[in-house]
Amino acid sequence: MREKNLTVKDLVTIGIFAVVYSVVMFVTGCMGFVPILYLVWPTVCAIVGGVVIMLFMAKVQKPWALLILGMIVPLATFAMGYTFIVPLISLIVMLIAEFIRRMGDYKSFKCNMLSYAFFSLWTCSSLSQILLVKERYMEMVATMMGPDYLNALEKLITYPSMALVALGAFLGGIAGAFLGKAMLKKHFEKAGVV
Repeated sequence: MREKNLTVKDLVTIGIFAVVYSVVMFVTGCMGFVPILYLVWPTVCAIVGGVVIMLFMAKVQKPWALLILGMIVPLATFAMGYTFIVPLISLIVMLIAEFIRRMGDYKSFKCNMLSYAFFSLWTCSSLSQILLVKERYMEMVATMMGPDYLNALEKLITYPSMALVALGAFLGGIAGAFLGKAMLKKHFEKAGVV
């Protein structure tokens, strides 16, 4: 019988994968220096990050592991000055992702794929700040990126554009899951993920 509780080894694995996922986010996030590309970043991050997160799902098939991994980066960004919107939206989508993953007993590729698609929506929380806590976000971005960047971003981010960004992140999550499965086929077979 498989142990259902997280062990110290699982927590270490979560930490390692959180670091690797953070690197993926940073590298893909550099495209955000161009405001229009910032809208595409959640999709690109979801596709590239799919390899990392799908491998993680194959390695750690226990309750709450994905939630813990998924909350590390949002909590870190909150600690670095982002608003409460980031961890709040992240917590909601991580709970949904964890529930979907649990429905497949952590071994169903279909459930893991849908779980990752929801997981990927957390990246939209960064952009959602401009719609939900505009003044605080504008103040933060103006000091980091300057007024020209802020003005361009403000024109680009609307509720309809955010719906497209979220759709892109979700579809990117599905594509990333398939990319991860293709690249890591032997790991999925060894872990019994079908």
